[in-house]
Amino acid sequence: MKITPDSPPVLSALDRPNSYIGRAVPRPNLHRLTQGRGQYVSDVTLPRMTHVAFLRSPHAHARIVSIATEAAKKAPGVVAVVTGAELAKVMTPWVGVLTHLKGIKSAPQYPIAVDRACWQGEAVCAVVAKTRAQAEDACELIDIVYEELPAVTDPETALDAATPVIHESLGDNICFERKLDVGEVDKAFAASDAVVEATFVCGRHTGVTTEPRAIIADWNEGEQRLTVYQGTQAPHMMQNLFAKHLDLSESQVRVLTKDVGGSFGIKVHTYADEMATVALARLLKRPVKFVADRIESFVTDIHARDHRIKGKIGVTKDGVITAFEIDDLTGIGPYSVYPRTSGIEANQVVNLTGGPYNCPNYRAQTRVVFQNKNVMCQYRAVGHPIAVAVTEGLVELAAAKIGMDPLEIRRRNLFPDDGYPAQTASGLKLEQLSHHEALAHLDTMINYAGLRAEQKALREKHIYRGIGFASFIEVTNPSAAFYGVGGARITSQDGATVKLDAQGLLTIHSGVTEQGQGTEAVLAQCVASSFGISMDRVRVVTGDTDNTPYGGGTWASRAAGIGGEAAWQAGKALRGNVLAVAGAMLQARPEDLDIRDGVVVDKATGAERLGLDELARVAYFRPDTLPPGFQAELMATRHYVPRGWPFAFTNGIQASYLEVDTDTGFVKLLRHWCVEDCGTIINPQLVDEQIRGGVVQGIGAALFEQCLYDERGQMLNGNMADYLVPMAVEMPDIDCGHVVSPTADSELGAKGAGEAGTAGAPACIMNAINDALRPLGAAPLTDMPFTPGKILAALGKI
Repeated sequence: MKITPDSPPVLSALDRPNSYIGRAVPRPNLHRLTQGRGQYVSDVTLPRMTHVAFLRSPHAHARIVSIATEAAKKAPGVVAVVTGAELAKVMTPWVGVLTHLKGIKSAPQYPIAVDRACWQGEAVCAVVAKTRAQAEDACELIDIVYEELPAVTDPETALDAATPVIHESLGDNICFERKLDVGEVDKAFAASDAVVEATFVCGRHTGVTTEPRAIIADWNEGEQRLTVYQGTQAPHMMQNLFAKHLDLSESQVRVLTKDVGGSFGIKVHTYADEMATVALARLLKRPVKFVADRIESFVTDIHARDHRIKGKIGVTKDGVITAFEIDDLTGIGPYSVYPRTSGIEANQVVNLTGGPYNCPNYRAQTRVVFQNKNVMCQYRAVGHPIAVAVTEGLVELAAAKIGMDPLEIRRRNLFPDDGYPAQTASGLKLEQLSHHEALAHLDTMINYAGLRAEQKALREKHIYRGIGFASFIEVTNPSAAFYGVGGARITSQDGATVKLDAQGLLTIHSGVTEQGQGTEAVLAQCVASSFGISMDRVRVVTGDTDNTPYGGGTWASRAAGIGGEAAWQAGKALRGNVLAVAGAMLQARPEDLDIRDGVVVDKATGAERLGLDELARVAYFRPDTLPPGFQAELMATRHYVPRGWPFAFTNGIQASYLEVDTDTGFVKLLRHWCVEDCGTIINPQLVDEQIRGGVVQGIGAALFEQCLYDERGQMLNGNMADYLVPMAVEMPDIDCGHVVSPTADSELGAKGAGEAGTAGAPACIMNAINDALRPLGAAPLTDMPFTPGKILAALGKI
């Protein structure tokens, strides 16, 4: 079903009277946040709280010969100076591996480096003081003697015999490798009318969240209990990790996540400095606070997307894609990040390349190597932008080679909309997608024929505009096949507890978390709709391991599809409980009653029978008036985990219209479009916000963002003056359209929408730039970000 901006709310058979499903309703937390009344970790102050600052290695690779801390210990306000060796007695190290990534390996990582620093920015000593300023001043007094070691910085040479091995115990610098060979690839290439090869480079970049990473750890010696205030996407995962590495039970650890200023995958990992903060609180038996400054963020927040991919595609003269082949190489830093590992991104590249296309012949290999740079791991749309750039770049280069329109070659190769269920060459199982309907919708939205006519006319005036496309599939609603199967204690389920209070209002406790993406609105919509009450009478509580059901949190576009389904089911279950009470009070059959707008009504006529406030009054304070043996249950908990499919794949297509100044190399973005199929749309406004935000991050990767290092492993642009991010003035209008193919794996039918924009935008812009420059005979640009210098070089002007 095609959805346009003017379409009515998206409704389905599951909708009840006055349902909020498919409605663009405001976020419940909107007023609080816009008034500046949010509560972030930085806002929290505890009695006897201290602050930690970390002295970080200036070298990419160095042996720690000695650490002199005496002067720092005497500095004003200092509570403690702690080395890695001392903290290793409090917290055990970790190793970032998953058993289903065959052969993946990594060295043990400590909260603070013990013998060696393995990247510039790794913490080598901690100073705890009464204020952050005092802690930072004392860091200047620590004298560390280093023996600088050779730094491994180039992934291309990381496996050479002459290159030093970073961790001798591992034997080499390979972290993970995977090979896949499906169909008859060589035969398919031999039978092709055209074979196109290109090398794609994706620049290393990072998330640059509005709020930096922040944590407060408070060890209560009397209760033998740890309370952690943390800006994290996965409180229950962190509860497990803190307990495990401090040798505590999970019941001794409480993780509280209040407001979070953006995450994008950055805040879903284990960071050594955050683990160190928790260990210091246990050691000192008092609260310790750490808030990363922006400089620290650039050298410690995980980086991502640093890949070099050699790609190859075969095609017939009729535009049929015969085969794909890729050779991927990525450098991840000195450790595989715990517990999700640094092998997942490369694994996703192998899984997703060629994903939208019905092509049975596919060969791929990926190698993940260690290097002396900051660690890399999962960031928004893990692996998708790389795989989509390679796939869609090859598809459009092949179309140009045989003289076929880029939309037409897609029409001839995308999985047919009536051909599901289907399976990609890499083995991904697809339930129901809508590539062709999405493409047709996009064709109409952008007035493709009109754009081509305008482009042609402007070329006569030496104005070079380009139109680029990118089809994609997106992983959402992951089951245990993502992490649980590999041994990680990262749950794929989520839970919701809904209770009716004594005044007839609802409270929902959910295991998913609010990171700024609108989770609270989605949960309130689901509960209000399934129970039968207005949203303003629903209170949402998330991010508290003491009070919310066990859940996976927010990552991989799962909050709405999994957390929302749990909320829907819990609201429905409570409605049944409440109607049982109403039936007892009214001497009516519960099945003849309903709840609408917070009132128990006659199901057939809609006549009001009983207010929820009165029902709650009787159930809580006069249960003696209820029938003998009847017990009112005004709380319900439900959990949901996907079981029918390993992932609920979504799909879509993006288009970019831009202009390239061939004298300066600057790119002006004129318009961007995205059509996505994310199943049942719970809140259209939130979905479009997610798509637009994702597109902007994809634009950053395509044109601006890159973590630059020199050959010694020194980051050269780790500040907001030198690291470029997309700004509002540079962004085009971004139009969103939708097709709806609900998943049958849940009652709501909702899939995720958080990463679609990021997945397709870089490829889209790349293809548009190449389309603009094609008449000038420029070499295809495949090295992101596409800076003015690279564009001028492709034009032969520099």
